[in-house]
Amino acid sequence: MDTYIKKFCDIGIADVPVVGGKNASLGEMFSRLSAKGIRVPDGFATTATAFWYFLDTNKIREPLQTLLGQLDRKEFTNLSDIGRRARVLILNAEIPQDLAAQITGAYGALCTEKHREVAVRSSATAEDLPEASFAGQHESYLNISGTEALLEAVRNCYASLYTDRAIKYREDNGFAHEKIALSIGIQKMVRSDKACSGVGFTLEPESGFRDIIHIAGVWGLGENIVQGQSTPDEFLVFKPSLVKDRRAIVQKRLGKKEKTMVYADDKANAAVHTINLDTPAEDSDRFVLSDEEVTSLAKWALLIEQHYDKPMDIEWAKDGLTGELFIVQARPETVRSRANPFLVKEYHLLKQGECLTRGEAVGELIAFGKARILASPDQAGDLKEGEIIVTDSTSPDWDPVLKKAGAIITNKGGRTSHASIVARELGVPAIVGTGDATDKIKDGETITVSCCEGKTGFVYRGKAQWTEKELDLSGIKLPVNTRAMLIIADPDKAFELSFYPNEGVGLLRMEFIITHSVNIHPMALVKFDELKDPAVKQQIAELTRHYTDKKQYFIDRLSQGIATIAAAFYPKEVIVRMSDFKTNEYAGLLGGHDFEPKEENPMLGFRGASRYYNDLYREGFRLECEAIRLVRDEMGLANVKVMIPFCRTVEEGKKVIQVMREFGLSQLRNDLEIYVMAEIPANVLLADEFAEIFDGFSIGSNDLTQLTLGIDRDSSLVAGQFNEQNEAVEKMIANMIRDGKAAGAKVGLCGQAPSDFPEFAQFLVRQGIDSISFNADALLEGIRNINKAEAAYRALMPS
Repeated sequence: MDTYIKKFCDIGIADVPVVGGKNASLGEMFSRLSAKGIRVPDGFATTATAFWYFLDTNKIREPLQTLLGQLDRKEFTNLSDIGRRARVLILNAEIPQDLAAQITGAYGALCTEKHREVAVRSSATAEDLPEASFAGQHESYLNISGTEALLEAVRNCYASLYTDRAIKYREDNGFAHEKIALSIGIQKMVRSDKACSGVGFTLEPESGFRDIIHIAGVWGLGENIVQGQSTPDEFLVFKPSLVKDRRAIVQKRLGKKEKTMVYADDKANAAVHTINLDTPAEDSDRFVLSDEEVTSLAKWALLIEQHYDKPMDIEWAKDGLTGELFIVQARPETVRSRANPFLVKEYHLLKQGECLTRGEAVGELIAFGKARILASPDQAGDLKEGEIIVTDSTSPDWDPVLKKAGAIITNKGGRTSHASIVARELGVPAIVGTGDATDKIKDGETITVSCCEGKTGFVYRGKAQWTEKELDLSGIKLPVNTRAMLIIADPDKAFELSFYPNEGVGLLRMEFIITHSVNIHPMALVKFDELKDPAVKQQIAELTRHYTDKKQYFIDRLSQGIATIAAAFYPKEVIVRMSDFKTNEYAGLLGGHDFEPKEENPMLGFRGASRYYNDLYREGFRLECEAIRLVRDEMGLANVKVMIPFCRTVEEGKKVIQVMREFGLSQLRNDLEIYVMAEIPANVLLADEFAEIFDGFSIGSNDLTQLTLGIDRDSSLVAGQFNEQNEAVEKMIANMIRDGKAAGAKVGLCGQAPSDFPEFAQFLVRQGIDSISFNADALLEGIRNINKAEAAYRALMPS
């Protein structure tokens, strides 16, 4: 008798032609990775041979082929009719008795009386197309119990080979319908309806950065992530820290998790097997996984990636009855892993209309066109080629429609939703999880979709104006003697910028993270009970509601922002400047007015180093130091260095170093280096003395120019005289480089001038500057200028 069944323990990755990619991967992991601690639910698969046997016994192989031969392959006007008639042929067919007996026999051996529920999943295959992927094209059925319901689910899976989207997918990819078979995996059910589930990628899905594991999760079944019905929690885990058993979660984002999908009570009906409930508010407001669980999943994901030797797309589930985590699927990631991260297109917005809505950006592109609001894929005829789809959410049924879209906007979903995945595959921008796009955007109006501004995407009214430039970063040679580094502030851009030619980050502006992620003045957290304004106190209480110690909110938010950037450029050095707000800027933070003095000239007032040891801010500085200590010592990102701004005197520098030592940051521990900004003439004149307490200098050309020439650079009346190339300023810079290096310290410069003025780059190179740091949009021009300057300097040197 022919065998139409293979147990997972007998399946390996070489069996793709027999059981399809999905089932082959499940068998491979069950048989090869269980010993390494990875839990995969047991199961079995029907073979491709079983599918052909089912067709031939019912004499429907040729009728199906004839029917599909009638498909309109130009306009696909009869796709729905052809698909419906093909499915009817399958659904009216009988499963042969011997095949049914093998399926039900294997089911009986797999299950117990207490655990009869199984998942029934489709896995397409083609003998001569072993690398073909059919992800998301066919149906799966969950929580199936009993032999009758199981056989009905098997037949429904077979019929799903002929859904409209599956037929269109094969047509688009040139796959012959008659060569594609369907294997079906029958797997023990994980009761994630009573806990949570989600997906994982062993790279950062937006940039393709390889050292991050991205994990997303929702309450209940994971279909809500795929269908975009829920905005998931997201976790970024840094692989090098994970391998060293350090604190590896560098970023956590709490999702709204609007819906919770659970099993329907009617287990015998395969057609209605789940229901979607509103998530209770208390569950929406907490993470689905503990840090320990995230770390466990990340370790499994890394083992799976190492086993397959390629980036992987993983599905996971937690059983609410046992509390155990499981991997329920793993396939190669096929979008970002195949893209060249060194080929980039830079967009810069010049002018835009009113912002209509915003959400999570997918990709880094910009598109404009007419908005077309669609409630379902049945309205595909309303969409013209290149128009922008605006809808609540999408599922695989939308695939044929989405291929016509110039961009995609959804109310629901996150970066791992179906809409996001398809947008990446199609190379179009998408904004997901807006919450209100279908209300705020009018059908037929012209809009611009901007995903080039970080992880938040914006929808603007009308056609915006922008510039775009294509870059190939792979062939750019870094300077030989002068390190070209980046100035960076936004953690959301870090992974993308890591592919630019660079030797690290010469200036990480902490202020951006405090303004955009923390939002609260640190002293308002230290002295929360002393706040005067009840409304401000209520706002802070709401933002910090997950923290019994409100100070930890500041430490966590700041450390995650710094860690994200440090991870993106690891092991290159990342120099973090401690906060350098002026008093008027600090006052703008929530709760700040209670703690900041009013000054006539904040630029020269209570700023930089003078704050750190002063009782007015000392405890706020403690929180900054604790965030740095956490990143370096607990996360293992010792590539982080720190820099003190606006340090007026050597004595002040010593006070700051002492305070930092009290707060856990010592130059004698974990190779910590502490730099100082050289932006005051006193730093230059006493460079040898400053070098005795600091490890290096970073010339802040803006402040140094301003204070050397006595010019307020913010005053339009004298701004025309502001010039870094003024003779006095250049003498200051030359002396700083000479004296700093003579004292054994590193000397760099942060600023725009070396990219704007080739002669200024030449001046710096001649003086022997160690590094120059640029904003991202000036980096490439800056590198060109340094390379020219170094070549000219070498030409003058005796051979």
